[in-house]
Amino acid sequence: MAVLRESPWYQEILKEGEQRGEQRGEQRGKELGRIEMALEIKFREEGLQLMSEIADISDLDKLKAIQRGIMTLNTLDGVRTLIQNVKFT
Repeated sequence: MAVLRESPWYQEILKEGEQRGEQRGEQRGKELGRIEMALEIKFREEGLQLMSEIADISDLDKLKAIQRGIMTLNTLDGVRTLIQNVKFT
C-alpha cells in the first residue's frame, strides 16, 4: 500500500480529487452567498434567520433550487417549506 501511495499516478489522482473538492467548496460558498443576499433583499433580517438551516445543505443542486424558490415565493413560510422539502428529498 505504501508503494501505491508513492506512485505518481496515485499522487495525480489525489491532487485532482483535492482540486475538485476545493472547486465544489468554492461553488457552494458562492451559492450560499447568493441565497443569503436574496433572503436579505426579499425578507430582510427575518429571512436571514433561515441561513443556519440552509448552511447544512451541501448539495449544489439543492442550494440552487432554494435560490430559485426564494425568487418565486412570496412568503417566508413558503421558503421554509421549500427548504424542508429540499433537505429531505
